Amino acid sequence: MRKVINLNQGWRFIREDAGLPETLPLQWPVVDLPHTWNAVDGHDGNGEYYRGRCWYAKSFETPRQPLGGGRVYVEILAAGQQASVYVNGREVTYHEGGYSAFRADVTELCKEDGENLLVVACSNESKDSVYPQAADFTFYGGLYRGVNLISVPGTHFDLDYYGGPGLQVTPKSCEGGGATFEMVSWVTDGDENFTVMYSVRDEDGNEVASAVRPADQTKVTVYVPDAEEWNIDDPCLYTVTASLLRRNEIYDEVTVRAGVRSFSCDPEKGFCINGKWTPLRGVSRHQDRLYKGNALTREEHYEDAWMIKELGANTIRLAHYQHSQDFYDACDDLGFIVWAEIPFITVMNPDPAAHQNCISQMKELIIQNYNHPSICFWGVSNEILIGGISEQLVENHKELNALCKELDSTRLTTIAHVSMTPIDGPMHGITDVESYNHYFGWYGGKMEDNGPWLDNFHKVHPEICLGVSEYGCEGILTYHGPAPACKDYSEDYQALYHEHMAKVLEERPWIWSSHVWNMFDFGCAFRDEGGVAGRNNKGLVTIDRKTKKDSYYIYQAYWTEEPMLHLCGRRYAQRAGETTRIKVYSNQPKVTLYLNGDAVEVQTGSKVFTFTVALKEGFNMVTAVAGDLKDSMTLEKVEKEPAVYSLPEDKEKAEGVANWFKLAGDLDLKAPMEFPEGKYSIRDTLGDIAECPEAMAMVSQAIKLATGRRVGPGEGMWVMMKVSTPEKLCKLGGAEIPEGFLESLNAKLIQFDKVQKS
Repeated sequence: MRKVINLNQGWRFIREDAGLPETLPLQWPVVDLPHTWNAVDGHDGNGEYYRGRCWYAKSFETPRQPLGGGRVYVEILAAGQQASVYVNGREVTYHEGGYSAFRADVTELCKEDGENLLVVACSNESKDSVYPQAADFTFYGGLYRGVNLISVPGTHFDLDYYGGPGLQVTPKSCEGGGATFEMVSWVTDGDENFTVMYSVRDEDGNEVASAVRPADQTKVTVYVPDAEEWNIDDPCLYTVTASLLRRNEIYDEVTVRAGVRSFSCDPEKGFCINGKWTPLRGVSRHQDRLYKGNALTREEHYEDAWMIKELGANTIRLAHYQHSQDFYDACDDLGFIVWAEIPFITVMNPDPAAHQNCISQMKELIIQNYNHPSICFWGVSNEILIGGISEQLVENHKELNALCKELDSTRLTTIAHVSMTPIDGPMHGITDVESYNHYFGWYGGKMEDNGPWLDNFHKVHPEICLGVSEYGCEGILTYHGPAPACKDYSEDYQALYHEHMAKVLEERPWIWSSHVWNMFDFGCAFRDEGGVAGRNNKGLVTIDRKTKKDSYYIYQAYWTEEPMLHLCGRRYAQRAGETTRIKVYSNQPKVTLYLNGDAVEVQTGSKVFTFTVALKEGFNMVTAVAGDLKDSMTLEKVEKEPAVYSLPEDKEKAEGVANWFKLAGDLDLKAPMEFPEGKYSIRDTLGDIAECPEAMAMVSQAIKLATGRRVGPGEGMWVMMKVSTPEKLCKLGGAEIPEGFLESLNAKLIQFDKVQKS
């Protein structure tokens, strides 16, 4: 029988390219898996993190297989981002892609007696042929999901095909009731002596269907008369086991879980599951935690899933790569509709080898995760037009979409467009459904622009199922004030923004899905915004999972059926002024506010209740009541609010574009755009402009004044930004650039001769 031996304990590790050891390097420190070497520097705010080649080593005994011709496999559940695996000094496999499982048959290299040396060289260095090329998150390195040893007989269910389980199950509802389960397994080195026995069991462990097939014709369909459907509120899961039989003996066995569900999308009605129209409203999720990086335990993955469930979300976009099997399992258990995607993000490398890596990662994603009923959408790319568009890019997308359909005809494909993707263009109509990443009200424009933009797209393209794959803004727990505004990074503005967006989405059920960016703050080592460096702080929950921001509760008010009540602003604990606003989120129809034990006001309304009160000197007790629900907080009235409540002022940024116009001097801001040959312009990439330091300094100053972003070699996310142009960057996120700004910037740029590259 198959044996899976966990090898997570007692590895030797060194954070340098020390080279392949000949024996177990006892001088290296001991670590347990899961492990990443970027657990701290991946988001500690120092502006950089270690990207290099590191080494892991461990000894193991060769498993004894009682059946003849046994095989031994090493299974790496993920290795960021490239890995070479060695056994007893010989390389057995090399893998590119930091988020999927892979295996290697090491039988011939294992010793019959004694210890074997297993070594893994892991690298998170940038490589042209491996995605992601550039993105707004930390590329953690390490063996961060664990390692197994798998011992199987010579005849066994396949272990060599893109890390898959060797068993694929496709349940389908039947019109007259019940469901069919189409099952297929793949047997390695089978002959006429072997058969495959299939068993389908319900949640109580009762066998509800079975079948037997010869080992060389393993595909079969069975019927389950009273099959229960897997759905969001009641995710019923069946257990399917394939047993490889020789005479009276089981040689090998694999088990997967499956769910019966049907789903579709309609441009006018949105998402439908099992015949019920259900708008998908939820969050995106990155996989890292504070000072753990992406090296999470199964329990931590489930904790994340439960926190999202408590929010009331029914969908999760698992960005921007393949996530842990533990998290997909949690989504199966809790009833989430999942968008799963590969890290084809930001910029496409035209190298054919890079496209092959995309294909490989897509195959791994689908083959390894085919049986998860929670997954309904395969995502082909994210914001890929940041790096520009080409005919090759469009064709690569069509090929990826066709690959998804070839590997899995049961699910829909999707794409996350960057905000500046034209409403009309060749990127539309490639995937089954589409979504946009929009940050109106943060990176540019006003939050009120979101609804009209969505309505206009829907009018122009009534045939496209439209979603919102990202939207959000930064929220820092420390920052507060009586007049929250865009780019103040306050918890209060973040809450105000999400109040608006929750309402926009509720009013448009035809939006097939929406995903808040992001459920949790996450690591981005090169970021430096809002006084909290090293992280993207758009999460509804902090990176340590300790604090739910006020914005978390507005979605709970909209999405959960469980009665809830939340007093906002408890961290805005010291307040000045004659009066102050008290905001309450609740899904109850009536809220009463008490101040120091006295009833202030009773309000009826929906979701957001706003009260104005006059605090007394010193400490005040504020209590909100809705039915049996109560919430309270303490506020202090002060003469002057603490300076820490405000983001340290950046005077250049505060003056914004107006400051640029002052610097532009006597330029004609209405002059027509000119793009003389041999001169820089706003249509050259930042990477090219950086060849001329004087031109780059001027562009950096202009972009900072216009957008608040610092760009340039050595600045955060330069790898991501250098492929963009000043023109695109200023418009990224829907920014409304005042008339004359780009014209004046271009007029300055065309004064510089292009540096000829050698």
